[in-house]
Amino acid sequence: MDLNVRSTQSINQPMLNRGYLKIYHQNVRSLRRKTSELLSHLHPGLPHVLCLTEHHLNIMEINYVNIENYALGAKFCRALYKKGGVAIYVHNSLKFKNIDLSKYCKEKDFEICAVKLNSSSAIVCIITIYRAPTGNFNYFLQSIDNVLQSLYIPNSHIIIFGDININYLVENEQRKQTDNLLQMYNLIGIVDFPMRLTQRSTTAIDSIFLDTSRLEDYSVIPLSNGLSDHNAQILLITILFQTKSNSVKIVRRIDQHSIGDFLYNLSSESWDSVFNTNDVNLIFNSFLNTYFRFFYSSFPSIRIKCRQNSNSWITLGIKTSCKRKENCFY
Repeated sequence: MDLNVRSTQSINQPMLNRGYLKIYHQNVRSLRRKTSELLSHLHPGLPHVLCLTEHHLNIMEINYVNIENYALGAKFCRALYKKGGVAIYVHNSLKFKNIDLSKYCKEKDFEICAVKLNSSSAIVCIITIYRAPTGNFNYFLQSIDNVLQSLYIPNSHIIIFGDININYLVENEQRKQTDNLLQMYNLIGIVDFPMRLTQRSTTAIDSIFLDTSRLEDYSVIPLSNGLSDHNAQILLITILFQTKSNSVKIVRRIDQHSIGDFLYNLSSESWDSVFNTNDVNLIFNSFLNTYFRFFYSSFPSIRIKCRQNSNSWITLGIKTSCKRKENCFY
């Protein structure tokens, strides 16, 4: 199946069973109070990886942000300036390892983080980068070269997602220099459609780079979700992955005490952010984010061991028969 096109198929389809890796990328222009709305646009076919630029969070804030079903795999947060920052969230079904690239980071000029995924066939490094419009371009080029030199090994796949503030819809010197450098590592830009639309301009400054000679079976899909003035991108690519063992599952602790704590938090909230605006969208988002903040706090997720099924006498025929009987009741 040739996926080397911009597909218009629905993105809300589970891709893991089909053998595809699904990666979401967006400049979110602040992740504050947007996690619930972000997930609502992605259900039910959740991506395996979320690559976010300009999350605007400091190091303390990002550790308290909870995106359900995901773990914070890698991050960079600004300390001197406001806004900016990059983060990668990995779905709980995948194994991953953080790649520490903090020594290469410089606020505004080169903000980067990365994770390594465990593939059954290859090593896959996912990198997320942000460069501010006022960032030092020469520092950006030198730094990305140093990073790729440190990560590149034979039989590995490197995929770069980022807002590098270079318009790929037009020919320009910065694009030419960036392409020349990345082509040394067989990385090619695959986004050639508008990603940021304003009254004054149409640009493609959010980019994806990969080795198209080795990863031929891919599709990149634009997604407009209203989270920021940057549209999102979803990359589907054929790579098989090892998932975590099913012997452990994640559940929420819900009992009389936690329910009481949840109700108390709701009743104690002033809800000023909800009542002090007339914009129905802002009211809804504010209410939802406050609600979920209390929900995640009162009902924390815990890991429990799954009970192994030792009933070897239950054959496939018995399971099939029981399933057919269940269907009769629907």
